[in-house]
Amino acid sequence: MKKRYLIPGDYMADPSVHVFEGKVYIYPSHDWESGIPEDDWGAHFDMRDYHVFSLEDVMEGDVTDYGMVLDKTDVPWVKRQMWDCDCCEKDGKYYLYFPAKDHTDIFRLGVAVSDTPYGPFVPEPDPIRGSYSIDPAVFKDDDGQVYVYFGGLMGGQLQRYKDNSALECAEFPADGEPAIPSRVARLAEDMKQFAEEPRPVVILDEDGKPLKAGDHDRRFFEASWMHKYNGKYYFSYSTGDTHLLCYAIGDNPYGPFVYQGVILTPVVGWTTHHCIVEYKGKWYLFHHDSMPSGGRTWLRSLKVCELRYDADGKIEMIEGMDD
Repeated sequence: MKKRYLIPGDYMADPSVHVFEGKVYIYPSHDWESGIPEDDWGAHFDMRDYHVFSLEDVMEGDVTDYGMVLDKTDVPWVKRQMWDCDCCEKDGKYYLYFPAKDHTDIFRLGVAVSDTPYGPFVPEPDPIRGSYSIDPAVFKDDDGQVYVYFGGLMGGQLQRYKDNSALECAEFPADGEPAIPSRVARLAEDMKQFAEEPRPVVILDEDGKPLKAGDHDRRFFEASWMHKYNGKYYFSYSTGDTHLLCYAIGDNPYGPFVYQGVILTPVVGWTTHHCIVEYKGKWYLFHHDSMPSGGRTWLRSLKVCELRYDADGKIEMIEGMDD
């Protein structure tokens, strides 16, 4: 299957993609060589700003770079590590949602606003109340309601929370216990706060039981994404330490979602983030790998390929290393 690297001149990762004003807009994180040693908690992913890109022909067309649209020095509460972001439009305004560590090294979610999809974005002075962890993915449903999915294990700090409250000590469930779920919350009308307490995003196995923590090939780790296909809700995510992109299907934005299979097998690098978007009648999988940097997992490159469904709505699996 043909795959395309989109920005060969720089290291961009964690793509979130939407169609605005008839174009594909890409909102990635921006990798750079910070010199911070690798560890299990992701300190070496020390991203500090965001760029925006657009294109009108996904597999062949030129990519427009709008430059840096938000920097950590613009946001009073941010200390470091501006990771995977996403963008949503409402009533002619564009809202950029991003995670970062505050000055106590706790991940929060922030929001910044622009009059255009390409920024620059003006941040709110404080993080979203009640927010925590990483990887916000924003989904606008057909009725206009907007939901944000978030969460990530290990360096993403999701294991430090239960029932939306911080724990005294992080808790990882035993292998036979239900896996830690990602979270979803409907956004308020002003798009700047949660309209409700975040809820767990439960993924069920073929017997209708929640996936177990020891099921590393299927359980959620990070990198939520939501899209809709033929009236069904497709929740996709990364399994982290087993390096797979998987998906589950549900009947509403909150789930539960029933596990379906693998979207993308492992790529070069530790793992990958992704998004799925329709444009001009075709579906695409945007993701990243570390092939151009020689496998340095903190220096990742954006790429895209076509994504296909079978007659039953199942996603056809893509091989991550078949380039």
